[in-house]
Amino acid sequence: MRDLKPGWPKWVLGALVATLLLPLLATFLYSISTRWGATLLPDGFTLDWYLKLWGDPRFLAAFGRSLLVCFATLLLGTLVLVPTVLVVDYYFPKLDPWMNLLILLPFAVPPVVSSVGLLQIYADGPLPLIGTPWILVGTWFTIVLPFMYRALANNLQGIPLKDLMDAAHLLGASSARAFAMVVLPCLRKGLLAALFLSLSFLLGEFVFANMLVGTRYETLQVYLYNMRATSGHFTSALVMSYFLLTLLLTWAANRFHR
Repeated sequence: MRDLKPGWPKWVLGALVATLLLPLLATFLYSISTRWGATLLPDGFTLDWYLKLWGDPRFLAAFGRSLLVCFATLLLGTLVLVPTVLVVDYYFPKLDPWMNLLILLPFAVPPVVSSVGLLQIYADGPLPLIGTPWILVGTWFTIVLPFMYRALANNLQGIPLKDLMDAAHLLGASSARAFAMVVLPCLRKGLLAALFLSLSFLLGEFVFANMLVGTRYETLQVYLYNMRATSGHFTSALVMSYFLLTLLLTWAANRFHR
């Protein structure tokens, strides 16, 4: 081991990064190629596949539906989880271990099994939600529950909550006003990071969307699945657009987290 040069970890890291980026680079080249047959490189390059993709009304509609459901889910998660985290941490700290167990329960049941049960319950009856975005909002809320709760709880543990609340009470503020004016601004970075990470994760959700709504409310992932039999150049452009969007959201989440 002493004979190894000091810079050898950089070569290993560089080789690993190159291995991971090679399929992505090949997909990108295929998405901008006019024709790629038996040659090492494409015969020509074009942006027509991206223009065709972003000019497709069906794609834009699926993309808009995905964003709409994602934003509705994140709004629901914020309205439910922010007060829950504050109440548990301030009034009932002994419930925190039980909450950590509760938020992991959605992962104990596979999405396929959950979808079959939801189909049996909401396919008809007084609440026929199958095929509507409302069923997606509810199921996607269970997906983001662990991410948002843990991010908010970790952020809250980094501030002196009891000291801030006691100081606000001494100045005459009620508990609700103290939470809104003092504690919530301290949770801004954790909440933004949780929202962006959850959004990038929800945009890739496929099982619930395909089984519970399908083409009746086609989302981005369902559109990608339905277009798999079209031109490989077109689907490669779609995959690259989705990857760049996810990368942008992840970068934004890391930026806000710092």
